[in-house]
Amino acid sequence: QVQLVESGGGLVQPGGSLRLSCAASGFAFGGFDMSWYRAAPGKARELVAIIFSRDGSTTYADSVKGRFTISRDNDRSILYLQMDNLAPEDSAIYYCNIQNYWGQGTQVTVSS
Repeated sequence: QVQLVESGGGLVQPGGSLRLSCAASGFAFGGFDMSWYRAAPGKARELVAIIFSRDGSTTYADSVKGRFTISRDNDRSILYLQMDNLAPEDSAIYYCNIQNYWGQGTQVTVSS
């Protein structure tokens, strides 16, 4: 069955960086568009970034453009999210997504 396992979250100071990973299994990873979402306390889950399977093109939420980079390793079935210049408002649980499947999430906290 489809499994998505996120890792790489943690506590970081404002201006710092983190790289999230999502290890995927149970489906043909290279053939699917993949996304990162996040959910902050009291807020709805929001789309952060998408990477398309057909050409590797990407789309970002306005709030993270220029700071976050989504990428994928189709050989290893891993999705990444490089997050730079982090701000407190980036604090949330970050989820990997394909269609109706979600990982368990990884917590990112940005605080001094």
